[in-house]
Amino acid sequence: RLGLERADTAEKALTVIVDLLQKYGQGGNCMESSMAFTYHNSFLIADRKEAWVLETSGKYWAAEKVEGGVRNISNQLSITTKIDRQHPELKEYAKSNGWWDGEKEFDFAATYSYVNTARMTTTRSRYCEGYKLLNKHKGSITPEIMMEILRDKESGINMEGGFMTTGSMVSILPQQSNLPCIHFFTGTPDPAR
Repeated sequence: RLGLERADTAEKALTVIVDLLQKYGQGGNCMESSMAFTYHNSFLIADRKEAWVLETSGKYWAAEKVEGGVRNISNQLSITTKIDRQHPELKEYAKSNGWWDGEKEFDFAATYSYVNTARMTTTRSRYCEGYKLLNKHKGSITPEIMMEILRDKESGINMEGGFMTTGSMVSILPQQSNLPCIHFFTGTPDPAR
């Protein structure tokens, strides 16, 4: 929200977010219940001209400029070796903790998460299912198709049970500045409604 408020481009919003992350860190419970559950955040940031994926681990972060195709995020790190911007101490911190030897190619997801990134796109995870649904419609994605994907319960995109999806957003961002941007938000806690 602060990126939207304080920036007029996707890359400037990325800078706002990482500056706040550096100054304040992140944390807080992800649930309203008394059970302690936290995780690090990921963001899709887009404007009329470009899009970025920002993924975080504590105060450390990596960002990838989306060059085309489809891209999704879902509760796990997905930026691997294509890193366009990064925390200035990202690699040194990984090296000092013994997570990376400094020799092989640096892979953010493999280094900063416990998820095996080779399995990430082959298992039946929310990330994998989202990737499949987006690729199924690649080149012909409409707002209606995005809404269908975000409502999909079978894939786990729209979660039910102990953890529930509580909102979704679909935006139309025409590249022509004379056309309005249109944003759709769920009006209920369940995106299927």
